Amino acid sequence: MIEKEVQPLRVLFLCTGNSCRSQMAEALLRRAVPTPALEVASAGTHPKPVHPNAILAMREIDVDISAQRSKSLQPFLKQDFDYAITLCEDAERRCPSFPGTARRLHWPIPDPAAAEGAEAERLEAFRSARNKLSARIEGLLPEILERLLERMRGEQS
Repeated sequence: MIEKEVQPLRVLFLCTGNSCRSQMAEALLRRAVPTPALEVASAGTHPKPVHPNAILAMREIDVDISAQRSKSLQPFLKQDFDYAITLCEDAERRCPSFPGTARRLHWPIPDPAAAEGAEAERLEAFRSARNKLSARIEGLLPEILERLLERMRGEQS
């Protein structure tokens, strides 16, 4: 019996800088569903380097994003995605339509890089963003897992 190759379920997280929230979301979803049947990416409308406090906040939960790099939205524009998830108002306004995007979500999470105060207060803003993203991803997991199962069974999603 020849097995049919299953198209991976594809998720794109979008933010302005692709330096904090979208990087954390990308890593959190990858950790939650570690399979080649799920492709997760992130991009920014105006990419900046990954923020050191995003790396620290993720390291606290044993997720290493130190090798992740910020990416521009441009290379993703003509790609098919099953989910396009914006994490800030700017990305929501600028988010184009993607061919094949079955579901577009907006999770407005405050930018931790904009936090002011002492270093401990700024790091706490990153922890808060990480925890909010984790909760959102946890809420989306049943739907993602169901869609993955449908694909593996060969059903149309």
